[in-house]
Amino acid sequence: MAISSLFIANRGEIAVRIIRAAKALGIRTIQAASEADTDSLACRMADEVVVIGPPQAAKSYLDVEAILTAIKASGADAVHPGYGFLSENPRFVAAVEAAGIIFVGPDAATIAKMGDKAMARSEAIAAGVPVVAGSEGRIGDLDDARRQAARIGYPVMIKASAGGGGRGIRVVEDEAALEKLVPQAMAEARAAFGDDGLYMERYIQRARHIEVQVLGDGSDVVHLFERECSLQRKRQKVWEEAPAAMLPEAVREALCSSAVALARRVNYRNAGTLEYLYDGDTQEFFFIEMNTRIQVEHPVTEAITGIDLVQAQLRIAGGERLWFSQKDIGRRGHAIEVRINAENPARMFMPSPGLVTAYAAPQGVNTRFDTLLFEGYRVAPFYDSLVGKLIVWAPDRHEAISALQAALGDLKVEGIHTTAPLHRALAADAEVRLGDFHTAWLEGWISPAKLEAAGT
Repeated sequence: MAISSLFIANRGEIAVRIIRAAKALGIRTIQAASEADTDSLACRMADEVVVIGPPQAAKSYLDVEAILTAIKASGADAVHPGYGFLSENPRFVAAVEAAGIIFVGPDAATIAKMGDKAMARSEAIAAGVPVVAGSEGRIGDLDDARRQAARIGYPVMIKASAGGGGRGIRVVEDEAALEKLVPQAMAEARAAFGDDGLYMERYIQRARHIEVQVLGDGSDVVHLFERECSLQRKRQKVWEEAPAAMLPEAVREALCSSAVALARRVNYRNAGTLEYLYDGDTQEFFFIEMNTRIQVEHPVTEAITGIDLVQAQLRIAGGERLWFSQKDIGRRGHAIEVRINAENPARMFMPSPGLVTAYAAPQGVNTRFDTLLFEGYRVAPFYDSLVGKLIVWAPDRHEAISALQAALGDLKVEGIHTTAPLHRALAADAEVRLGDFHTAWLEGWISPAKLEAAGT
């Protein structure tokens, strides 16, 4: 059945993005809001607002019972979880399904299988998709971790099985470090996801992070090409591009085909992203995980394909089969997205909540700013610091970087600090302009002098 009313179980820029997509399809929107978010842009745009709890996320956006009660009371046909919060929580999804409400995403069983990195790895192996050498399922305990690391060979990377966003990840150089870092990673994973399960894989030096966007309707699956997400700080992406300019065409075809094969194996339904590590020296790629939700960086894929991914999510969730085939999907030009966070780069990226005293978005051709900001908005200290995503498109990568520089120059946010100066410095850097970087590159590049020179 087509969706007529949509409950949005998220906040910030992604809630605004979902409302815009829903309105374009004639869908009524009901926005969940904590007590700290009642004056948000999403609340101003939605047809209805439901207050779900106090400012703390654990008592509002992460409170399964509070969200379920609000959804049922709203009379909504469907719920969109956005990203983060409950978007990959199988218990929440199962409860939504049991209530006869449409969940905009895959079903609970698929999320449980593919959202668990260890289980997803097993599915990838069964689908013939290459994976990095790693543990067979979850690590049992510290003794098991020692045995697995000895078999794989140091350095290794330990990761939380039940989550993303860089949490629970540690690079381990030797056994002494393993004994210290495994308990740390377990504690962080438990706090972030309510699950302290870990798995382990070989750490690839100078790896690039490439991901493939897929759409499925439960029987057919297509890919929408790949994104480059290698510029990261503390395992968090800060700059994303589509396509991956350094990827040979034969590798691109193999990579995207492998993503479709894995998604088809699990009868994937809705939007999903398969993430890979790419070794440029050997031109090998390795599957690492799947995100069973919309990604922060989805706009760059929209820019090069012309397909609105959030509208596609809503249409598929409403029962539509894919209305295009793989041969119908083309790509054109190059798109870049940079994440604008309420942080002060000159002070070790200290969070910068507060009142936005002046605001103006860039207005250039082929420029888009997905944001929660407006003049007079007070950025709350309770949530992720992302306040906007600046996206530009141009015929090629060189022109896209120039367009990004122009857009960053036009962006005006006063009253709080943002990470715009970091992106100005990156866009001017010779190695970034050449595309010569990897997942650990940014950590070594950042320095106060570079940020100061960029105008922090």
